[in-house]
Amino acid sequence: MFVQNDVTRDSRVLREAATLAGAGHAVTVVGRLPRRSEPPVQEHERDGFRILRVVPPIAWESRWRWLTHPWRRRRWLVTRAKRSLTAPPPLIPVHLATTGALAAVTVALSLVRSPFYLRTRNRPEPPGGTTLDWLARWRGATLGWARQVAGLAPDADVWHGHDLNALPAAVHAAESRGGLVVYDSHEIFMDSGSNAARPWWARAFFRRFERQLARRAAALVTVNDALAAILGPRLGIPRTVVVHNAPARPTTPIAPTGRLRAATGTTQGDPLVLYHGGFSPHRGLEELAEAILQPGLDRAHVAFLGYGTLRERLAALAAEPRFDGRVHVVEAVPPDELLGWVADADVAAMPIQASTLNHRLSTPNKLFESLAAGVPVVASDLPGMRPIVTGDPAGPLGELCDPTDAASIAAAIRRILDRSPEERAALRERCRTAAIERWNWETESARLVSLYEELARELPSGAADA
Repeated sequence: MFVQNDVTRDSRVLREAATLAGAGHAVTVVGRLPRRSEPPVQEHERDGFRILRVVPPIAWESRWRWLTHPWRRRRWLVTRAKRSLTAPPPLIPVHLATTGALAAVTVALSLVRSPFYLRTRNRPEPPGGTTLDWLARWRGATLGWARQVAGLAPDADVWHGHDLNALPAAVHAAESRGGLVVYDSHEIFMDSGSNAARPWWARAFFRRFERQLARRAAALVTVNDALAAILGPRLGIPRTVVVHNAPARPTTPIAPTGRLRAATGTTQGDPLVLYHGGFSPHRGLEELAEAILQPGLDRAHVAFLGYGTLRERLAALAAEPRFDGRVHVVEAVPPDELLGWVADADVAAMPIQASTLNHRLSTPNKLFESLAAGVPVVASDLPGMRPIVTGDPAGPLGELCDPTDAASIAAAIRRILDRSPEERAALRERCRTAAIERWNWETESARLVSLYEELARELPSGAADA
């Protein structure tokens, strides 16, 4: 498997690798290290599979900075000119000519770049940098890492690429070393996060790039039926398997640990609303904070448990006097401890905004984790989450809201908190039952195991060891 992260928090990748290892396959997950990590290649074992982490190429960055900010090379040019004058006499003209040529190129690039720089220098840089920076990073770091790890990975029968930024590694490996490719698309990649804000031509280019790579894939794995209905026809992959990213089936009720209560300084008498996961734009974080200022929630607290780019903004929000200390920002916890923390909450909120197609169709991990912990949910009234929250045979597993409206979020929270203790206990039990009977990894991963049994039969005789 290839994935563009450090393979420590990605619950889907870790679960898939452990499941396939448990089914008898020899599994290696190749991830990436932070830049300049030492040593640049690191390896260890976990849950029956091997993890190999590799530093992405970094040499491209200095070349790119020279092209985009050539005026930063002035000190280097002065140093080079001084060295030219101290060279052996016959070589001084050659060195000076070379330095002069480089200086001329630098000045020319500076003149070309200066109008754009002056026009944009006071604008906040978009996530991931400008589109040109983003494209350069794709070429230098993403595709450079793909070529690098395709050669470093051990021999394999199947190369499993997680998301578009790791699929090139799987395709490179298959084309150079043989074997089958599986594309595991966790989302509609070019409609997710900052990718969705890129110019139409850049997104169109990468959609075409994705289709070209997908031609090599023997199967598509994705996270819900809505994404499968779009990605399957778009990519033309012959086989599509849906594996929801649900946690393991809870064998006993998840008992509250008291850790979330302790971290927020709340007692059992304080209504506690939890958002857990990534602190990213378009997740409704500020709208959720505003919701507890609405009438009827004057005793409620909201906890943001996780990590991400909006952490400082949430910390500043929590410090505002108008919240009276009822907004809390809590560090992320290890995946194997998470459900005990979630179980402390009275409501799990996920007011994801309908800002992209990916968000509208998402079924986030936190939805299934909350059900496993027996915590009713307040979710956005969007096509991905609506059928799970309202379509359970035993009854709703929470409430839906308009994620753009703090009053709507507050009303959905109150509809849960205002129930009698007996009704709330029954609702929590219904959430647990749904996790035990339907929304659990054992049920979902069976389809992944079946897929690999099919792939093993398609390999050349004797190729598969599983």
